[in-house]
Amino acid sequence: MPPAPVPATSGSGLFGKKKRMEELESENARLREWVARLQGMEALEIATATETLRERQTQEEQRAQETHVRWRSEISRAEIELERVRSEAVRARAGIVETEETALLQEAGVYEYQHPLADAVAYKAQLKTLKDTLKGMVRNDNAVLAATDWQVNGSLAQGRAMVRDFSKLMLRAYNAEADSLVRSMKPYKLASATDRLGKTRETIARLGKTMHIRIGDAYHHQRLYELQLTADHLAKVEEEKERVREERERQREEEKAQREFEREKARLLKEQSHYRSALAKLEARGDEAGAAQMREKIAEAEEAIKGVNDREAKIRAGYVYVISNIGAFGEDMVKIGMTRRLDPMDRVRELGDASVPFRFDVHALIFSEDAVGLESRLHSELEKRRVNRINLRREFFHASPADVRDLLARISGQHLLEYREMPEALEWRASQNEN
Repeated sequence: MPPAPVPATSGSGLFGKKKRMEELESENARLREWVARLQGMEALEIATATETLRERQTQEEQRAQETHVRWRSEISRAEIELERVRSEAVRARAGIVETEETALLQEAGVYEYQHPLADAVAYKAQLKTLKDTLKGMVRNDNAVLAATDWQVNGSLAQGRAMVRDFSKLMLRAYNAEADSLVRSMKPYKLASATDRLGKTRETIARLGKTMHIRIGDAYHHQRLYELQLTADHLAKVEEEKERVREERERQREEEKAQREFEREKARLLKEQSHYRSALAKLEARGDEAGAAQMREKIAEAEEAIKGVNDREAKIRAGYVYVISNIGAFGEDMVKIGMTRRLDPMDRVRELGDASVPFRFDVHALIFSEDAVGLESRLHSELEKRRVNRINLRREFFHASPADVRDLLARISGQHLLEYREMPEALEWRASQNEN
């Protein structure tokens, strides 16, 4: 093949022309050499050489084309694999987010029972039954499966003994992991515990592959069931504890109200006794005007005693209060609760104790013969604005005092003993001024 021509060299002036002359002379020398080689060859040889060169060039082009096609195919497959991996990564991330969200919700108290039962006692009984089932599967050699034709020194008996010993060792390792997960179980850890026990089973199957040692499906499912029941049991226990705490709080509030009723009745009876003694003295002196006034006071005392007795008898009667604490919780957040106390402010003052930095401001006090029902109705109407949607004992709502006032006007004809739209927040405002 003749040498390729030398490209023209850009240049200017004498130096450029001289360099160009040198390049042309070099090219002429190569051409002369090529012509000399061709002149020394026969025509057939020249044709053969030319054809060989053409075939070689064609082969090189074919190989280059095949390489190009192969690389394009490889790139296409790589792109498909990359897309598949990306899709799996997206699904995996979604699974992780879902698992983390579920764990967080469970930790906060939103737990979905895997096997709902009535109470903690029922879960405990079910766990005991499950333990008996697991023991029976171990005794009947259904917990771990293994090869039955393993030989040692040509002996099946020795092979069975070895397989049995290794199977017991593997089962002990699996059960140790399962027992540890049960002991450290928290309801929000159920998903991770299930995954961990599954990986332990896979590890045992890998280590016992030569003897076909593996944990049986039925036994593994029973141990997973044990994890689920344990998580359910713990969640139910906590739920019942919370219910007991609520009942104790209700009883404490009721006992305080009862003591107030008793003290008020004792005070009124003592006052009534004084009035009767004074009436006897006035009647003895013949002071009819003074006696008439004293009889009115005795009647008022009797009416007051009757009112206290009525309040004591009507367990649903009481005060619904609407309060806020701008310094602790910010604006547009109110607490709506109910108390049976004779003086509802006693309850408000208790709520503003050391657990919050500032005292509560009272926006509304409503006496109702069915304060329990009125409180429930207000909570129901403001359900979507509830701050804590998990613990319903936290009676805080994202609402302004004006919102509650309008709601009260719509659903209740009760008399508002007190209403104030703007919170005074004296302590908080004074603290802000100090800063």
